[in-house]
Amino acid sequence: MNVTRPSSRLALVGGVAVSSVLLLSSAAHAHVTVQPQGQATKGGYATVNFKVPNERDGASTVKLEITLPQDQPLASVMPQPVPGWTVKVEKAKLATPLDLHGKKITEAPSRITWTASGSKIEPGQFQQFPVSLGRLPEDADQFVFKALQTYDNKEVVRWIEEAKEGAAEPDSPAPVLKLTAAEDGSGTAAAGGRQTADEDAVKTGTASADVSDTTARVLGVVGILVGAAGIAYGALAGRRRSA
Repeated sequence: MNVTRPSSRLALVGGVAVSSVLLLSSAAHAHVTVQPQGQATKGGYATVNFKVPNERDGASTVKLEITLPQDQPLASVMPQPVPGWTVKVEKAKLATPLDLHGKKITEAPSRITWTASGSKIEPGQFQQFPVSLGRLPEDADQFVFKALQTYDNKEVVRWIEEAKEGAAEPDSPAPVLKLTAAEDGSGTAAAGGRQTADEDAVKTGTASADVSDTTARVLGVVGILVGAAGIAYGALAGRRRSA
């Protein structure tokens, strides 16, 4: 009769638990996301990447649609060409015109669409779609997009659910771009202060090194003189003993 040891049971249960956690983690993160190249500063311009993973084993992604929020319109949206994909930027009329560098903007980009034209996002792969956009909102901490991912089997996955504070992540979360505060000059001043301190430290270190070097040289000369005096004294004492 085979008896399962307690340690074997624990190992089996632990393995199953770890596998479940890994599967759930991968599933939770396998969605369309947006990340800046560097920082996305409030009131500034940024280049961002829309990262699109393929979640299906038997189908490939052939289309991506990104809807831009019209309550926080962007005056400039410029996609970077992606080999094997065509891109189209659509615009919509604004209820309230934008003022950009003294110029009134009456329409703004509302949607970006990438369509496969010789390439696909196959199972187990992902693709990034870079876009330069701005100006970003000055009075918001994040910028929420909505994405539609289309597969070659006609399936459409809608990444449009906005996360709520204190709630669990939704099943189909929308891509969210986190915005950072604009620099106020304090960082530069601090950097300048650190640089000055470093320079002073270097100068102090150099001065200390010079003093130490001079001291070493003086001690070396004194040592030579003392040694010479000792040799002379020894020779004189030898002569006296001989006499």
